[in-house]
Amino acid sequence: MYCIKNGLIHTALTPEPFVGDILVEDGRIAHIGADLPVPEGCKVIDAEGLSVYPGFVEAHGHIGLDGTAIGYEGKDYNEYNDPVTPQLRAIDGINPMDPALRQALEAGVTCVCTGPGSSNALGGVFAAIKTWGVRVDDMIVKADVAMKCAFGENPKRVYKDKGISSRMTNAALIREALAKARLYGQKKKAAGDDVLKMPAYDAKSEALLPVLEGSLPLKAHAHQANDFFTALRIAKEFGLRITLEHVTEGHLVPDLLAAENVPLAVGPTLGQASKFELQNKSWTTPGVLAKAGCQVSIITDSPVIPQHHLPLCAGLAVKAGMDPFAALQAITIHPARHIGIQDRVGSLEPGKDADIVITDGCPFSVETVVRYVLCNGQLVYTA
Repeated sequence: MYCIKNGLIHTALTPEPFVGDILVEDGRIAHIGADLPVPEGCKVIDAEGLSVYPGFVEAHGHIGLDGTAIGYEGKDYNEYNDPVTPQLRAIDGINPMDPALRQALEAGVTCVCTGPGSSNALGGVFAAIKTWGVRVDDMIVKADVAMKCAFGENPKRVYKDKGISSRMTNAALIREALAKARLYGQKKKAAGDDVLKMPAYDAKSEALLPVLEGSLPLKAHAHQANDFFTALRIAKEFGLRITLEHVTEGHLVPDLLAAENVPLAVGPTLGQASKFELQNKSWTTPGVLAKAGCQVSIITDSPVIPQHHLPLCAGLAVKAGMDPFAALQAITIHPARHIGIQDRVGSLEPGKDADIVITDGCPFSVETVVRYVLCNGQLVYTA
């Protein structure tokens, strides 16, 4: 049990911070208010003169699957033998011992959505985990968050000699897999309890049934504007939920994306335009989209940008014109909503997980020091 006293509390839900206390019990935020009584046996964290934030949340990356390890043995985020692999699950590849997770935790990033890369038309299922722990089963917030699909350069490049040489082929493969899964599901339903009438087990189609049923959204890798609309077109054809990831050219079509009303994860923006489809990369993108009314999350796409630089990325977006409160929401409550775990993380509210970051200033600044990090109500880092 902890009581954080006299900190400047930023809930990520309202723009104005306030001085107050936070009582943590049984891994969750029990109370937030002024001059809270300290229960017997409760440990006190004196946050006077410090700022208190919800743990930062990453909506899209590959940490634990492609982290600090070098070479083939350290990389488990892409399957290069088949362009259609929806049956893969991130939880079967995440390495909790990856030092990048500890680095992220010490920077205040307490929850990440991590999963397959973008080599495949359909790559598999992302998971949301805490960055604190030694066994992935105990770190899971949500085991099945979204089904990764990819548009644009990456599948073309990886499979150019093995079946994909154009955007048209890539889109056709996604449609084909969805159509097969839909028929597979119809046959299963028609068979009822008669096992002799059941279709032969198909792991790929089985994995896509939650997507078709609407319980698992597509997580669509798309940098170019034309790829946004191909992804949205396919989602509408099959009646699917979808989020757009990267959205590099989003600032070129903000009103069109706002009209679609789908969650957007923007980034990675730090670094040079390393391929053709990144030629319009700009730090103005998250701010432009937020001003247009879009729900924007800022992402590192770790390890493209090291995970612990997530707050810095929000600061660079602010420097390029993004409203500071919108930037805070873009690394807290918006990514939590993006990945469907806003009931657990992303803001400071009673009943939510006690993932709390205490700093000596604005986390967007490189001069700010993270003083304390709590994850699941445990004090896991002290500067």
